[in-house]
Amino acid sequence: MKELQIGNLKVKLPIIQGGMGVCVSLSGLASAVANEGGIGVISAVGIGMTEPNYRKNFKKANKIAFRKEIRKARAKTDGIIGANIMMAVTDYEDLLKVAFEEKIDVVIVGAGLPLKKPIYLLENTSTKFIPKVSSARAAKLIFRRWSEQYNRVPDAVVVEGPMAGGHLGFKKKDGFIPKILLSSIVKETVNEIDFFEQKYGIEIPVIAGGGIYTGKDMFDIMNVGAKAVKMGTRFVTTNECDVSEKFKQNYISCSPQDITIIDSPVGLPGRVITNDFVKEIQLGKQKPINCSWKCLKTCDYKKSQFCIAEALFNAAKGDFTHGFSFAGTKAYLAEKIISVKETFNQIKNEYSQAQLGLKPENLNIELKRKAS
Repeated sequence: MKELQIGNLKVKLPIIQGGMGVCVSLSGLASAVANEGGIGVISAVGIGMTEPNYRKNFKKANKIAFRKEIRKARAKTDGIIGANIMMAVTDYEDLLKVAFEEKIDVVIVGAGLPLKKPIYLLENTSTKFIPKVSSARAAKLIFRRWSEQYNRVPDAVVVEGPMAGGHLGFKKKDGFIPKILLSSIVKETVNEIDFFEQKYGIEIPVIAGGGIYTGKDMFDIMNVGAKAVKMGTRFVTTNECDVSEKFKQNYISCSPQDITIIDSPVGLPGRVITNDFVKEIQLGKQKPINCSWKCLKTCDYKKSQFCIAEALFNAAKGDFTHGFSFAGTKAYLAEKIISVKETFNQIKNEYSQAQLGLKPENLNIELKRKAS
């Protein structure tokens, strides 16, 4: 694998760990990934729920917890640490400010189009700003607006396909039977970004995510132009992932048929692992909501069927009676809980075998038992 270059930031291995919320990827997972040469990512969404009495001041709790997790990660690694921040959350600007104040290496922004350059992103700021999009058109819109207004562009772009876990930037039906391939989105985005690379004389990496689970997946998508991959689901079943063992076992015990898509209060479809809670909301059952503040810009808790933040946080703690876990389409390939180091070694081995054109029995993608 070639190292990933984002401006002056050199990443030993072109693997970015997905930022998974609520409280799935915190300092434990992020620092472990960074120690292996990838980019470890802390999810900022709902992070304040780890703080005692967070309901008294959710906004303040988010900032406190986010700052704590960044510093805890820094204490555990000299590697590269990033943050994932959703534009859809009410305190997006506050969380972004914390990230820049803490001089985090990378900020990945999704769930919206960051058409305005953050005021904290000064010319001498080392933090790299990376929007996450689901189409080449969206990437072009962001880069063109920045170029016209600021005479600069974001440092890289993540394109996420319809096979991703969590919230999707596609219609629900396209998530069930994807008509748009990630490889097609990557190719189109690479073509669009080429104009800005030529204009500014820089390399702007296109990073692919959504359905990337094995080293073979990684090899295939990098063969069509991606410079790196974003992998979330693969890292959930690691010792260092910050969720409960029950959450990890939920991945290990699921089948392909258990992975489905629901409507989320965020206003986007979300890919989840089915359980009784999911079945009930699919049937239209209303779940009690105790909203301490409006954490999502577009959420009307009086009309929402359930609280997405509470459901995800409950699952992270192991309470699946009152929640569910997000997961990518290939979550069922997980077989056991191993370390992040072992996971990296597996991915590198799978990648090398794919390079050689081999089809080894130990490739997760070839597991017939769990796919049947």
